Amino acid sequence: MCLRKRSGYRPPDLINAKIYTGPIPAERGGELAMGGGRSETSALSGTGGGRGMTTTHNSQRPNACCFCWCCCCSCSCLTVRNEEERRRRRRRRRISQDTKMETIPNCEACTKPSAEEIRLWSQSFDKLMRNPAGRNVFREFLRTEYSEENMLFWLACEDLKQETNKSAVEEKARSIYEDYISILSPKEVSLDARVREVINRKIQDPTPHVFEDAQLQIYTLMHRDSYPRFLSSSIYKSLIHGGSRTSSES
Repeated sequence: MCLRKRSGYRPPDLINAKIYTGPIPAERGGELAMGGGRSETSALSGTGGGRGMTTTHNSQRPNACCFCWCCCCSCSCLTVRNEEERRRRRRRRRISQDTKMETIPNCEACTKPSAEEIRLWSQSFDKLMRNPAGRNVFREFLRTEYSEENMLFWLACEDLKQETNKSAVEEKARSIYEDYISILSPKEVSLDARVREVINRKIQDPTPHVFEDAQLQIYTLMHRDSYPRFLSSSIYKSLIHGGSRTSSES
């Protein structure tokens, strides 16, 4: 006689139950083996009788920030742009290593910075960027990180703002677009889609301020991404130590 019939065993009602009989994925199998998952069976009783129902709870929950649409821009946009900037640096590094041709455009004419000026560069990024010698030193540092085009673009925008002749504005704006905005250029700067859309719309009839939003975005990127590393770089530390020795000798 069957054991189930002899012991009075009665199987649960499985008419409405959905049971997965396929293979268990490797990561899920490992989780069950390590006790990562927890299953509990609860019976719901009503006037019409009981029905078995199995519910599985996963102890691991997704990161809430990934689903927080209200703050996704503030917590991820800058990170995404920084990652895009790193990818561009790696691409430019490969290009320079393959071609063995790195042209060095002329730097701004300026006098040798004093020890006090060098010290002020560490107080704020604005003080560094307002000083021609500071911009040259910072630009030298950006070259070591393959991101010199950020400073070159910023300087080109500053030069464009001083232009008053309409034909000269159009020529310079077109040159800036081809050198730093076009996705085909090896010196393309990292801009978000909104700013690119504005530029593509205004470039048809450019003004001296056509790249103003893009210039601000690149300025912010240099401030937050490159400036902290510049202050801890050997380039800046050597200037600080050299300026300190000069001050003590005098």
